[in-house]
Amino acid sequence: MGAGQGGPKRGTAFCPVCAAFRAAPGVTMGSLFERAALRALLCGPRIPGLLVRPRSGGPSWPQERTLVAVKPDGVQRRLVGTVIERFERRGFKLVGMKMLQAPESILAEHYRDLQRKPFYPALISYMSSGPVVAMVWEGHNVVRISRTMIGHTDSTEAAPGTIRGDFSVHISRNIIHASDSVEGAQREIQLWFQSSELLTWADGGNHSSCCPA
Repeated sequence: MGAGQGGPKRGTAFCPVCAAFRAAPGVTMGSLFERAALRALLCGPRIPGLLVRPRSGGPSWPQERTLVAVKPDGVQRRLVGTVIERFERRGFKLVGMKMLQAPESILAEHYRDLQRKPFYPALISYMSSGPVVAMVWEGHNVVRISRTMIGHTDSTEAAPGTIRGDFSVHISRNIIHASDSVEGAQREIQLWFQSSELLTWADGGNHSSCCPA
């Protein structure tokens, strides 16, 4: 079929969606602008000035960051890789990670709301008893989803399939911490990480369009 009969011109990309709209009976596109606008909506921008090509990296959902820390018992039981795997498989992006022997100054600030609790001294002693792996994860609704993933604080109430439900043996040895709110995550990230220790990187290879560039 020649170009004048509705077939694709030689050397140009062929879009089956656009072709279907041209060929469908009773469908009229009117002016050149209407044609271009419809094609842009279906296939991505083709004419400069009409639409901006979507950025690579997947959907532009609002992104959050949260602090996740594998506690000393989780590190000692070699569960760091398991925790990372679960967060990566969920689709979250790791933007910061480090292992450290947490100083009491950080722990005191981190658990400042618990300072009047009778178990506070034992908590600080436990958290400083071995290395902690602190991480910052990024993603859509990552704060709320992370809390669901780790499970209830008490291992006897943590659902199977959650990290604590699968691995925790006692409320005082519950493997992992995750920020409980967006505001709390911002405070904890600033406490555990310097801004230079956090990376901003693009998830390449996720851009898709029905029409080739």
